[in-house]
Amino acid sequence: MLLCEEFIRQNKLFKNGEIIGVGCSGGSDSIALLHYLAMNQEKFDIEVVAIHVDHGIRENSYIDADFVREKAREFGVRFYKFRVDAPKVAAEKGLSVETAAREVRYGVFKSLIQKGVVDKIALAHHVSDQAETILMHIFRGAGTAGARGMSPISEGVYVRPFLNSTKEDIIDYLNQNHLDYVDDQTNVDTSYNRNFVRHVIMKDIKSRWPNAEQAIVNFAKAVKEDDEFIQKQVYADAIMQEEKLVKIPTSYFIFDDALVSRIIFKAVRMLGINQDVEKKHIDAIKFLATKGDNGKRVFLPFDAIAVREYDYITIYDRRREEVKFEEPLRSGEFEVPGYGKMTVKRVKDFNIKEGQIVLDWRKVPKDAVWRFRQDGDVFTKFGGGTKKLKSFMIDKKIPARIRDYIPVLASGNEIFAVAGYEISEKVKVEDVPTAYMVELKKN
Repeated sequence: MLLCEEFIRQNKLFKNGEIIGVGCSGGSDSIALLHYLAMNQEKFDIEVVAIHVDHGIRENSYIDADFVREKAREFGVRFYKFRVDAPKVAAEKGLSVETAAREVRYGVFKSLIQKGVVDKIALAHHVSDQAETILMHIFRGAGTAGARGMSPISEGVYVRPFLNSTKEDIIDYLNQNHLDYVDDQTNVDTSYNRNFVRHVIMKDIKSRWPNAEQAIVNFAKAVKEDDEFIQKQVYADAIMQEEKLVKIPTSYFIFDDALVSRIIFKAVRMLGINQDVEKKHIDAIKFLATKGDNGKRVFLPFDAIAVREYDYITIYDRRREEVKFEEPLRSGEFEVPGYGKMTVKRVKDFNIKEGQIVLDWRKVPKDAVWRFRQDGDVFTKFGGGTKKLKSFMIDKKIPARIRDYIPVLASGNEIFAVAGYEISEKVKVEDVPTAYMVELKKN
């Protein structure tokens, strides 16, 4: 029998009045979950809706969508259908179709949650899925964070009511309730990693050790307990978080590897990266912190990047659209895409603070504009000496990740001011009644 109700209550998977979207492919597991939750809406004080994502992998995939729609009507719940193009996403991003399908599917779920259509997403993962997931994580080189497997609830919104139930429990439930389902032909295609683990590796293991799945799950529970204890030893002040980035002082990398690894894992999770970070990534970041040169980078999953910035390892999301920025030299407040705000105002008396510069507007060419840096830009420093703008920014220890988002006042490739940092010798203030003060503030 399904071991759901006590599991749901123990792990507090639902709150009263929540709308629960059930990810339903039409297969045996998801149909059982949709039926179970639909029939127990009153017991858990929830509203259930069915969500079907057509990944665009098979030509006849519309049949599955029609089947789930009919089941939703039969069970008395609302139905939402979404079609995505997983093969196209896989080709564009250089991913496997399996990984791309997961990415776009969770993209649909996230959008529904953000729009308030549902409060949580229920997924039909069970004991066999858990054992397979743990093995796959280990094969990929994950540490204890991967070996502990899936949680009953993750990111606060993805819940797994069947995680303590076996495949046999689910089949019994389907038979007892006379529920039919569809078999996705891709589920037997062993070119997909999970199918290979399920139909080849686990099949062989279970032929020798019939209780292997439960043994693997029990091992994961022990790992989870140990991992949670070590997590409590992680230094709370080790990570500094800003918008779309986190920073770890390199001084923390002298501690034991067990703690350093967890600091890194915690940092990437703070950026919303909750899977696919493997031991090779952690080791690369450790090397970057202890032996890497300033400016060296490590590329991480989900378009994240780790970079050595002097005494820090900065990890940030590099998914920024290429934006254009151009403003004339005049008084006012301007939004600087990807950075913050720039304020320009006329002043007579001034006491320059950090983040401010003052320039003689009369010495600036009439065609000069504020823009982002370009190849070939040169800068005559205050006090003299001309050098490439890139070299100037390096000397100023401006992090590489923000150099492209700092406004510069330019006429052609000649730079007359770098907002927030310095002015050119050519526009220095001498004996003038008024000057322009420029202040750059980060969001």
